[in-house]
Parts: sequence; structure tokens; C-alpha cells
Amino acid sequence: MAAPVEPTLPKRIALRLARAALITVAVLALLSFTSAMPANLGLTGGKLAQCPDSPNCVSSLATDPRHAIAPFALDRPPGAAKEELRAAIAQLPRSKLISETDNYLHFECRSLVFRFVDDVEFHLDAATKTIHVRSASRVGHSDLGVNRRRVEAIRALLPAAMRQAPSASPAR
Repeated sequence: MAAPVEPTLPKRIALRLARAALITVAVLALLSFTSAMPANLGLTGGKLAQCPDSPNCVSSLATDPRHAIAPFALDRPPGAAKEELRAAIAQLPRSKLISETDNYLHFECRSLVFRFVDDVEFHLDAATKTIHVRSASRVGHSDLGVNRRRVEAIRALLPAAMRQAPSASPAR
């Protein structure tokens, strides 16, 4: 009986890479299925939660450049503004409204492949005529800029008058 043939070095490397890729995919899939809704969502003291130290969050209330993003203008009654936000986000794939109050909206946005969830929140502040926004990943450290691009995509889908931050930005 002939001895089994040892795979060549390139085949061994390819097998190890394939094994590592399979393990990575399995771990990422497991993470996406086990991510629970964060407890800090919603308004606390009339404000959205701060971003964590990780670079996977943007917020119009953040003061550091890594997390800061411009708010939207509340140039119409809050009910009408909420309809505009709902319509804009309805154009984004894999997005779902989770909760709503008179001055707050919370959406979940899922990634295509691993189904990671990002939470997108809006606070409609009638007193300052501002719509504050926060978009944050539930898992992982970096989002490779996904949350920032999503907020800017939403901005582009809104009426021109809502896109810009109010002229007198509120104190943060």
C-alpha cells in the first residue's frame, strides 16, 4: 500500500487560510446573533447617550472630531420632520423602525452579510430647532466609517432645509 502524499507547501498554506477564514466567519456570525439592544438607548435627561471610546459611533452631541457629526435642522413641526426622517430611512436597505415618541425615533440598520445591528437615533429638539442624531454599532471596535456614511446618506435624502445644522447650534 502506498503512503499518503503530503500536500505541497502552497496547498498547506491554502488549507490553513481557508480554515482561518471559516473560523472568522463563524465567530462574526455568532457575534451578530448574540448582540443585545444596548441599555443606554433613548433620551436621558433630554439627550442622546454619548458615544463610547471606540470609533464605531457618531453623534451630533459629541465634541471630539472622531465622533462628531452635524445635527439636522428642525425647520418644520416635529410630526412632519419625523415623517421626512421615516421616508429617508425607508430608502436605506435593511432598516427598521423600533421605537418612537413625540420627539424621538430609534431605527435598527443591519449589515448585509453578517447581519450586524447598528442603532440610529434621532432627538427632535423643538426648543433649539435641532434634530440630534446618534448612530452606533452594537458590536466590534471599528465600523470602517459605516455609521458616518449612513448619517450622511440620510442627510442627502432629506429636504434641503433639514440638511444643514441650525444657524445657532445649541451648547453641547
